[in-house]
Amino acid sequence: EAVRRALEMVREGADIIDVGGESTRPGAEKISAAQELRRVLPVIEEIAPRINIPISIDTSKPEVARAAVKAGASIINDVMGTPLDREMAAVAAELGVSIVIMHIKGEPRTMQADPVYADLIPDVIRALRDSILTAESCGVDGKKIIIDPGIGFGKTAGHNIEILRRLREFKSLNRPILVGPSRKSFIGAALGIEDPRRRLMGTAAAAAAAAINGADIVRVHDVMEIAQLMAMLGKIYSS
Repeated sequence: EAVRRALEMVREGADIIDVGGESTRPGAEKISAAQELRRVLPVIEEIAPRINIPISIDTSKPEVARAAVKAGASIINDVMGTPLDREMAAVAAELGVSIVIMHIKGEPRTMQADPVYADLIPDVIRALRDSILTAESCGVDGKKIIIDPGIGFGKTAGHNIEILRRLREFKSLNRPILVGPSRKSFIGAALGIEDPRRRLMGTAAAAAAAAINGADIVRVHDVMEIAQLMAMLGKIYSS
């Protein structure tokens, strides 16, 4: 089913396929590296020779990242990127792949308990800058670093909306920006929609705001619809 959906996403206009085997939803429990590898490697091995776009491995474990890259992934999407694990950075440097460094406050199991910041945007930018410096000190090519402010990862609904509104401030880090708002609870809170599958229009609005405010990549479930949205934004803002 995962392979079928990946191939469908390519047909719908995806530019990257992100493969993950461990839930990062608030409250999610950790799983072992062995279990995660059993989930992701067969999918990557099956789709890598059948698609012509990059595959990213969504993981916080260096051993999973290494195996996934050897299986065909070319981007490490590190969901525990702040503070950046030096071992993960070393894997990216050694294998010469791109790495997405995401901001998270705490860990998925506890991150939404009571997220507090002295000053949200400067705090997140500072943490991401520190992780960029760590990655570069481990040998990662600075041109292969992508940043993600971590929508929904140790943030309140208000924090997430403020990040989208002020996303352009993250351009100060001089790195491509990835934003993942898709179907998340802040959309449900804003619109009063409990079922994540009914949050398409809220996701579309968040993705559009992200793109207009400087995002280079949006990570979404509903590829066809958001690809059309992005194509139309391109028509409007390139003229």
